[in-house]
Amino acid sequence: MKCVIIDDEPLAVELLEDFVKKVDSLELINTFNNAIDAVSFINQNNVDLIFLDIQMPHFSGIDFLNTIEKKPLVIFTTAYSDYAVEGFNLGAVDYLVKPIPFHRFLKSVVRAQQVLNPATAIQSVSENTTAPEIEQDFMFVRAEYENIKMNFSDILFIEGLKDYVKIYTTDNKFTLTLISLIKLENLLSSKGFSRIHRSYIINIKHVKSIQKNKVLISDKRIPISESYKAAFFEKINL
Repeated sequence: MKCVIIDDEPLAVELLEDFVKKVDSLELINTFNNAIDAVSFINQNNVDLIFLDIQMPHFSGIDFLNTIEKKPLVIFTTAYSDYAVEGFNLGAVDYLVKPIPFHRFLKSVVRAQQVLNPATAIQSVSENTTAPEIEQDFMFVRAEYENIKMNFSDILFIEGLKDYVKIYTTDNKFTLTLISLIKLENLLSSKGFSRIHRSYIINIKHVKSIQKNKVLISDKRIPISESYKAAFFEKINL
């Protein structure tokens, strides 16, 4: 991921530069000591991720985000926790409070990778780090003002709505999140899930029975559409 650091504190920039060097999947292409100078660069270059300070003189990180035309992924880096809600409302991937420990920085980068490319969200860490490997049996989804970890094995099925999806889990609850079904299909198709309808993705391990053009999961009968039926039946060897 091509990234940029925007922070008015030179020591904070140096720390983030050092962190970025330790992560093979990150490529630092520029740093800025104020957000005004960064506006034209962001608008004219391909940037995947910005590490952005909020509290800067004259032109804050919030002002910056409301000004730029192209919207890369953003991880806020700040000494103040007061802006967390506003930051997530602006679509930030994460919100890091200074002083930032490396393990917390790394966790944010993993989240950014999952948003940018859910199907291949694997953390690449250089050999000189001691960070643990990231297990690929879960995902993070944003719900309201937090990122929730969801184990694939706990997901029963996913229902697509107009702008959101509902992820139903084994605890008889659901999580509402803003993500497309196609992204989830790409992420989950190799994890034992199958798209059986334009509005539904199911976890095959939780299927109790198949009745004509429906599957039974928990107490929910989910329709199988003709356009997905053949691929689904082939996947389950039926």
